[in-house]
Amino acid sequence: MRILVVGAGATGGYFGARLAQAGQDVTFLLREKRALAVEQNGLTVHSPHGDFHFQPNVLQASQLTGPYDLILLTVKSFGLEAAMKDIAPVVGEYTMVMPVLNGMKHMETLSLRFGEHALIGGLCKINATLDADGHIHQMTPLHQIIYGELSGEKTERILKVDQAFQSAGVEAILSETIITDLWEKWLLLSSLGAITCTMRGNIGQVASAQGGTEFAQAIVTEALTTMKAFGYAERAAAVAKVREAVTDKNSPQTSSMYRDMMQGYPIEADQIIGDLVERATRVGISVPHLQAAYTHLCVYQKNYVKQ
Repeated sequence: MRILVVGAGATGGYFGARLAQAGQDVTFLLREKRALAVEQNGLTVHSPHGDFHFQPNVLQASQLTGPYDLILLTVKSFGLEAAMKDIAPVVGEYTMVMPVLNGMKHMETLSLRFGEHALIGGLCKINATLDADGHIHQMTPLHQIIYGELSGEKTERILKVDQAFQSAGVEAILSETIITDLWEKWLLLSSLGAITCTMRGNIGQVASAQGGTEFAQAIVTEALTTMKAFGYAERAAAVAKVREAVTDKNSPQTSSMYRDMMQGYPIEADQIIGDLVERATRVGISVPHLQAAYTHLCVYQKNYVKQ
């Protein structure tokens, strides 16, 4: 398969690097500054599974020729519109577009642009970051990527995707319930983000503070109620795991949104929290804790993001 990885940040860089390391035909689509840096210095991955360095195939949008068999979208949600414009010329009749983005709104956006038939669902679980030199640091051994047809079918094309990721030395999972998996990833992310960003601390610090556990539980309940109104079929064990994770007094866990906020970076406030608030408002669900969290994030976005 010809694979195009859009972005070489912590997520795209890591999983794309693992695919390339396994001998897959991988090209990275990068913006000019990142493209020049990677062309000059290559990609370096620091990982509990072993460090490695390699020289990837890198293109900018104007250099693309297609079509590609699989396009792995790993940009931040606020970069989706630009990414869709860049990849449009190389999305062919049989191209699969696999977004690994946060929230659910991007699924509708991509479906409208390329057709639902082009989409396969995807999500990943990894704790990784970029340093000032553009090196990828995987901070824990977890490197899980989950994918599947939106219908849950095991089609010939999704089996080819599975074969590629199974070769990459990561925990690759072909899911027959990818839409439910995406809802549950959003439930965890939105809860973690709202709790840690609003309270400016990690999960353990919030849970140990007066009223912290109650606040965390209220956030999960509001997010869960909203998601169920829009089609999430609740799996009790998964929800219980989220509630446990966000109320653990010994947990050092934060969210990527919190870490971005602490560094003055742009954040996915609209996609992770704002979309939930908008959906709740649309159907008359009261979400005061999520609304407060979103307002807090909007103030940050407007006044404190580094230019």
